[in-house]
Amino acid sequence: MKRYHFKNFVLVVLGALIFAPLAFGEQKKGKEGSDAAVIRNLDIFNSLYKELHNFYVDTLNAKKHIETAINSMLDEIDPYTEYISDESQDDFMVISTGEYGGIGSYIMQRKGGGVYISGPYAGSPAARAGLKCGDQIIMIDGDSTATWTSDQVSKRLKGQANTQIKVTVKRPYVADSILSFTFTREKIKLNPVTFYGVTKDNIGYIALNTYNEHSAEGVKKALLEFKANPAVRAVVLDLSGNGGGLVDEAIKILGFFLPKGTEVLTTKGRSTKDFRVYKTSEAPIMPDMPLAVLIDGGSASASEITAGALQDLDRAVIIGGRSFGKGLVQTTRPLPFNSLLKLTIAKYYIPSGRLIQEIDYSQRNPDGSFKHKPDSLCNVFHTANGREVRDGGGITPDIKITFPEVNRLVFNIVRDNWAFDYATKYAAEHPTIAPAGEFKITDEIFEDFKKFIDPSKFQYDKLCETGVSLLRKTAESEGYMTDSVKAEFDKLEKMLKHDLNRDLDRNRGQIECYLSSEIVKRYYYDAGECENELKFDKAMDAAVEMFAKPGEYERILKKKKK
Repeated sequence: MKRYHFKNFVLVVLGALIFAPLAFGEQKKGKEGSDAAVIRNLDIFNSLYKELHNFYVDTLNAKKHIETAINSMLDEIDPYTEYISDESQDDFMVISTGEYGGIGSYIMQRKGGGVYISGPYAGSPAARAGLKCGDQIIMIDGDSTATWTSDQVSKRLKGQANTQIKVTVKRPYVADSILSFTFTREKIKLNPVTFYGVTKDNIGYIALNTYNEHSAEGVKKALLEFKANPAVRAVVLDLSGNGGGLVDEAIKILGFFLPKGTEVLTTKGRSTKDFRVYKTSEAPIMPDMPLAVLIDGGSASASEITAGALQDLDRAVIIGGRSFGKGLVQTTRPLPFNSLLKLTIAKYYIPSGRLIQEIDYSQRNPDGSFKHKPDSLCNVFHTANGREVRDGGGITPDIKITFPEVNRLVFNIVRDNWAFDYATKYAAEHPTIAPAGEFKITDEIFEDFKKFIDPSKFQYDKLCETGVSLLRKTAESEGYMTDSVKAEFDKLEKMLKHDLNRDLDRNRGQIECYLSSEIVKRYYYDAGECENELKFDKAMDAAVEMFAKPGEYERILKKKKK
């Protein structure tokens, strides 16, 4: 359910020290040959493009074509090695620093056209001025945005702090629908901790959505509050959907739970300078508090460092689904004209010695896709207490949760913004709602939502009906369509005929989750949305159940209860 979904980390095995002189000689010779090949091919490319530029029948867009060539080459290496042009650096820096100048709001571009406010940040200029989810941005500083993309709108909304901008929106479900707002842009800090608080089960819960420069600071603040609360008996760190970010922030967060000087990560690369051992550097805030970490397939990179190190050191029980499997380290190198190359320089290894990288980007399948490491080739490692863990495919949880698949009906409700638009309408008609953690979709609300959906406009993937129709045509073409077969097909079609009203009722559980989140977000922003989603979180339920069962936490970690 978490919607905060980024990435991070190459190993070249050197010859054994006993053969160092020979290995060095071979490497030197190979390097010289490699350098000659680079010079030769760059000369070819330079000459080729010069000929195109001088003699091609039409004028060429040099910037576009060179960037296409660069990106195509980098795509052959791995998804994390990227060229970052001067124009793209602002977005890149936002990811790492969590800061930018603007009005403070998410925006989205809709399929039918137009760019909309999808969620102001709590306390931001956008929120204080009264911008709301569902507002369509129609003008910025007097310029119509009717044909603009979300990228174009984003670039205009961002700017230096203390500069002014005027935004005109069209607000649905209200009488005076055209509204104008004049903002003074501010330095916006993206809060990496979406929500934290103490649950009714006296568990301190922290939702960390990314690893930027403020992540450790945000987690520390929450932990200190939990530590001061004698009722808190355990902590849950939720990293589901967290795509990672800055490795140093992961090391700091690990230091909140582990003894000072604990080795938590090693990176190994082509150069000796890329070999680095990371250790915790401060006394822990919570060295003994029972700890669970929630992960899923969207948890990657720095999230996997955090979860993996805590698992290897038997400091936390990991709950959820298997993580993404990204064990590659990136850094940036400066290029001419204020551009950057973000490139993979090393692989990281967590305390047991395992590498959790799943895909080998140096190998490809016959169809050109990258090879995934099969489970049969994964190696067994051991945690500090002797528990078996494996490499080559992300972090496998100690308690595995099977998350329900979203079916096509629910997917279409979310994709086509039926839940989003209904929540906008609901908020326009209801000034207040219950607190975020208590709000529920009542029978009355759900029936109203069903009436809100226009069957004539609802894009319904009727897979059962389509499948029966295709099978009927196949039976006809192959000569199997006898009267008795036709009768059976007619009977099957009636049994599998879709009824939208019935299907909405049948999938109410999943629909409520998305609908509730959208409504709550309009009153309590991201933090409220996250708090409300805890009611639907199976991984959190498993954590609560584990902590409630005497001795279960210690049994999983093979720890002796003190």
